[in-house]
Amino acid sequence: MAVTSVTEDQQLKAPFLKLYAAGTGNGYKILILLELLGIDYYFKSINLLKGEQREPWFLAINGNGRIPSIVDVDDHGNKTELNESIAILSYLAEKFDKDRKFSYDHNDPLYYKQLEWMLFQATTLAPPRGQMTLLMLDNRLGKAKTEQVDYVIEKYRTETVRCFELLEKQLLKNGTGYLIGDHLSIVDVAVFPYIDFDFEPKLENELKEFKFLSQWANKIAALPEITRAKQIVETSPAYLF
Repeated sequence: MAVTSVTEDQQLKAPFLKLYAAGTGNGYKILILLELLGIDYYFKSINLLKGEQREPWFLAINGNGRIPSIVDVDDHGNKTELNESIAILSYLAEKFDKDRKFSYDHNDPLYYKQLEWMLFQATTLAPPRGQMTLLMLDNRLGKAKTEQVDYVIEKYRTETVRCFELLEKQLLKNGTGYLIGDHLSIVDVAVFPYIDFDFEPKLENELKEFKFLSQWANKIAALPEITRAKQIVETSPAYLF
């Protein structure tokens, strides 16, 4: 595997896979899967604090002005542009995880459980966890901190802990040390960046309340692919955690 950081004006020779991402949970989880898959890819870091995601050249790739996005060009120059992290995880697994080391295919009974828990991450876990980060970032950048902001942060913290409880119950029910099935999957990849207590806001004390979730997080954090992905994220401009 090799990752090459590039600028937007560099001309790349087909075939290639290019990831546009930044130092957020959504960017982190795509990097994790790419590292696990062991494929070569190019990485274009998007500076969110400077508003690079709203510049015309990026909006031409992702009209929603969000990261991550990928551009996948095959041997014949055919281009696939894809946005939304769950769609990207699914696409990468379908194309590159032929042995299903990190995913379950359409013929597997676990396929829809895989989809269910990835959507849980995107729609239920990520919003409160992400909003906590953004509010804390506002304070870090010198915006006024008010009692109302503290109240909202606490509401998001409570909802995040509720999600921790649901994940704890799922790990106990599944009984394999993974969220679904008997091996590491794109479900674990999707959820991990929102549990990883190395990131802000730090929720170590809250996580300690959940035995199985803590063990799961520590096991995944020890993977060398996690270390490599985190190094890429942490050197990205506008690292938000």
